[in-house]
Amino acid sequence: MKKRKPQQPVKPAYEQKEKISLGSLMNEEILQKLKNTKKQLQENETKLKEEEEARIREEKRLREKNKSFEELLNESNFSWKDFK
Repeated sequence: MKKRKPQQPVKPAYEQKEKISLGSLMNEEILQKLKNTKKQLQENETKLKEEEEARIREEKRLREKNKSFEELLNESNFSWKDFK
């Protein structure tokens, strides 16, 4: 008896062709526009984060500035017993 050779799995036709990427199909001009748009969006996002942080810092500063004497006294860690 003859021994059978193992059969190799048949690959579909779309896998046998060379891999085609989205970048190779797109026009260079369109690709550059997309990259520029992505860069602008990232810059806008960082700008918004910086503005939000600045707003929070300013609110905190104003809150500290407008505290009453009682609030400041309660927050302090001094004890009158230490100064007797």
